[in-house]
Amino acid sequence: MGLFSFLTQEIAIDLGTANTIIIHDDKIVVDQPSIVALDKRTNTLIAIGDEARMMQGKTHNNIEVVRPLRDGVIADFQAAELMIRGMIKMMNKKAQIFSPSLKMVVCIPSGSTEVEVRAVRDSSEHAGGRDVYMIYEPMAAAIGIGLDVGAPEGCMVVDIGGGTTEIAVIALGGIVCNNSIRVAGDGFTADIQQYMRHQHNIKIGEKTAEDIKVAVGAALPDLENPPEDYIVRGPNIMTALPIEIPISYQEISYCLDKSLTKVETVLLSILEQTPPELYADIVGRGIYLTGGGALLRGLDKRLSDKMNIAFNVAEDPLHAVARGTGIALKNVDKFQFLMR
Repeated sequence: MGLFSFLTQEIAIDLGTANTIIIHDDKIVVDQPSIVALDKRTNTLIAIGDEARMMQGKTHNNIEVVRPLRDGVIADFQAAELMIRGMIKMMNKKAQIFSPSLKMVVCIPSGSTEVEVRAVRDSSEHAGGRDVYMIYEPMAAAIGIGLDVGAPEGCMVVDIGGGTTEIAVIALGGIVCNNSIRVAGDGFTADIQQYMRHQHNIKIGEKTAEDIKVAVGAALPDLENPPEDYIVRGPNIMTALPIEIPISYQEISYCLDKSLTKVETVLLSILEQTPPELYADIVGRGIYLTGGGALLRGLDKRLSDKMNIAFNVAEDPLHAVARGTGIALKNVDKFQFLMR
């Protein structure tokens, strides 16, 4: 460690649509929802992360709750910068005489355009990043679950995040073929909101739909260990009177079917593009599921039955990308060829 190493702080950021995770010294120091509450009059930050999420759907005219990222990319540049700054401050809770310069590795969707990559880089630099490196999410996920990405063997990773589903075939330290589709956790939440409106005439917010997804979200209508029904309360759209409805996992599996079919279609198209030698490796090793979407009950079984290939849910899939980003940060020289 150099004499002036304390002047530089090294952090890895998984800048996700749903959650932002910051890793420092191999430890997760921040794990918060990617959401901020702003004062509309002064455009200043009121709350961030969990605190801001509690305000969602409950604000008055002077407060705006913003999700700076949509579909895996920055939708609100200023809010994203405030969020990154605020989360870095959360990490540095002790008062400091000066702010150290930051060396960052940030992960981005593999389908990002040059403009979207520039937006992430600019936001990171404005938030104090001196050296900013980018790594693609499926590559970070593969590193995070312990795969040897530099080996001459093919591995396939499906990372179902909040805004995007990233599917990639990786070999020899590079992405051989990949696709990034904007069907993921947020899409599932929107499906649930729409289903509740049409099927049960009940109006629910994003937060309640998210809670339903976590409590009874399923990819199959027949599970071995089914969760208990979830009670949803809200206003009847027709009468505006309060109603209470129990929701079963079978209903949720039915309402998510359309979105999951889109994921399956893209998966098949990537398998079609995969060179035969790598295809054989993938069939032998199985396909790895990471991201919050991997926690959807029965998803691995549904995909295994459809593709006839084993699907393995990664250990702690929510943090796989963040862990991989942290490993890439520690070995920037080794993984330099993977960075942007």
